[in-house]
Amino acid sequence: VVPGETALAFYKAKNPTDKPIIGISTYNVIPFEAGQYFNKIQCFCFEEQRLNPHEEVDMPVFFYIDPEFVEDPKMAKVDLITLSYTFFEAKEGQKLPLPGYQ
Repeated sequence: VVPGETALAFYKAKNPTDKPIIGISTYNVIPFEAGQYFNKIQCFCFEEQRLNPHEEVDMPVFFYIDPEFVEDPKMAKVDLITLSYTFFEAKEGQKLPLPGYQ
């Protein structure tokens, strides 16, 4: 991917179980310092996704790397940025605690 140009990638998700699963994906960018230059235009992350039993889907991510990436001396030796996703099953009625609150 050339910084400043948009790109489209697809992630494959498969539900290997016999029951439907509803979940949410979060993403991570490695190296961490490059994350500030990674910009998602459209993404499936942070939205509930339903996968039916044994369903396999391609989920698109439309993104670009900020052109300022090439100007940052801390990024001079970075020639590979990895985007990964973790899929968490959503639990109905589960309330997640807010950090710092009891």
